[in-house]
Amino acid sequence: MATAAAAQQLEDEHALEHAAWKPRFSPWVIAFTVTLATFMEALDSSIANVALPHIAGSLSASEDEATWVLTSYLVSNAVVLPISGWISNRIGRKRFYMSCVALFTITSLMCGFAPTLGMLVLFRVIQGAAGGGLQPSERAILADTFAPEKRSMAFAIYGMAVVLAPAIGPTLGGWITDNYSWRWIFFLNIPVGFLSLYLTQRIVEDPPYLKKMRTLAGSIDYYGLGLLIVAIGALQMMLDKGQEDDWFSSRFIVTCAVLSAIGLVLFLYRELHTGHPIVDLRLYKLRNFATTQFVMLIIGVALYSTTVLIPQFLQELMGYSATQAGMALSAGGLVLVVLFPLAGWLGQKVDLRLLTMLGFIMLTFSLYRMTDLNLGISFMDAVSWRVVMTMGMPLLFIPISVMTYVGVPQHKNNEISGLTSLARNVGGSIGISFVTTMLIRRQQAHQNYLSAHMTDGSPWLQQQINGIASTLEQRAAMAPPDAVYHAQARIYSTLQLQARALAYVDVIWILVVMMACLIPVAYLMKKPPKGRRASADAAH
Repeated sequence: MATAAAAQQLEDEHALEHAAWKPRFSPWVIAFTVTLATFMEALDSSIANVALPHIAGSLSASEDEATWVLTSYLVSNAVVLPISGWISNRIGRKRFYMSCVALFTITSLMCGFAPTLGMLVLFRVIQGAAGGGLQPSERAILADTFAPEKRSMAFAIYGMAVVLAPAIGPTLGGWITDNYSWRWIFFLNIPVGFLSLYLTQRIVEDPPYLKKMRTLAGSIDYYGLGLLIVAIGALQMMLDKGQEDDWFSSRFIVTCAVLSAIGLVLFLYRELHTGHPIVDLRLYKLRNFATTQFVMLIIGVALYSTTVLIPQFLQELMGYSATQAGMALSAGGLVLVVLFPLAGWLGQKVDLRLLTMLGFIMLTFSLYRMTDLNLGISFMDAVSWRVVMTMGMPLLFIPISVMTYVGVPQHKNNEISGLTSLARNVGGSIGISFVTTMLIRRQQAHQNYLSAHMTDGSPWLQQQINGIASTLEQRAAMAPPDAVYHAQARIYSTLQLQARALAYVDVIWILVVMMACLIPVAYLMKKPPKGRRASADAAH
């Protein structure tokens, strides 16, 4: 408590000093500089997805083993996100940010040269930890560089990086893998990393209050740090491997769930009773912060689950290649390039709560359009799904990013950024696990229902079998018994496809209802103040 009081007193003493401070370079130059590395990290979180079969074949591993290339990255990334603000306050945000960029670049090179799957997973763990510090640092840099009334445009640039990169990642990864080698997926980061390091060293600087905050750094809460690693790491492992291991019928998943629950409870107790917490849980008492964290988690669910749903449907049921399926998502990413600046401009003119409500309405409508999904859709239908959906994303992402900082002490900006990124990433993991599990469960339910209506005594079934068998006898010169067998196999295959398609519709309807319930949530938040009052609130 003494440390918190001292931090607040220091904040009050230097509020005027920070208000008068201006960065040496244009805020827009700074925004572009820090967005480079964030785009690189966000791209890397999805670009390797389509390359897993190639990685498995190249390194003599199974595809199940190759999924650790993704899991290891997500786990270490999630662990670092909530503590990135604490690290920034201790060693300086610029130093921490540049260290993350450098480590991310070096491990990208090592991933590209990895001779075995074990080495690749090890380097991905380190790469994920480095990537975990990039997005929160950029958010905090933007929050300090731009005046509160101009943050909506700043977060528009940031939003383009975080939303556009995962959208184009599968397409770019598929193209690189098909035309060159999966190793170039990692080599691609190296020139971007070096450019980011050079520009950051020349342009980015820590504000005065942050330099003073380093004098208040207390002892390291090793117990809290260890409990956080256990809780977040086990949760991420459970979400990522749950469906693959049949959830709680697996001893591994049960162990992860127990470790995560115990670790979380002990972590919460520890952080509320220590003088130097890794994460300041009292921030959740602030109405705007608590509400925006919940909304950001839901945005992560919607963003990542649909990023999986659309290409998976196109590849599984429509026979599209990975590159073609990725292109259906990339079209929406191109729309974001136009809409994010527009939404940023609107954020300076319109009540941000109204924009958030409109964003949820648009997202609900876009998901509702997807409920007419069927096996006869065209490629342009799939493109239109993603395009309409992305029209609502800027209306959600920018207002939420701005309102997260309302009423938050300035010396907490680093922590706020890390926790917000964690909420979105955990939401993404929950969304992907939910979609994967529900698709299988609902497919089984629909398959049982359809099978129950296809008995041997069904006149319709016998008519279909006889018709297909007759065609096979005439065109493929099959013997009658073989023709009947193949006719039955084709009907069963069609039944499975229909059951799978109906499962997709069920999952989308659940997402529609979820998004519709969130439409009024925006007005639970306080409206951001304007002008001088905004500056004063930001300082205090």
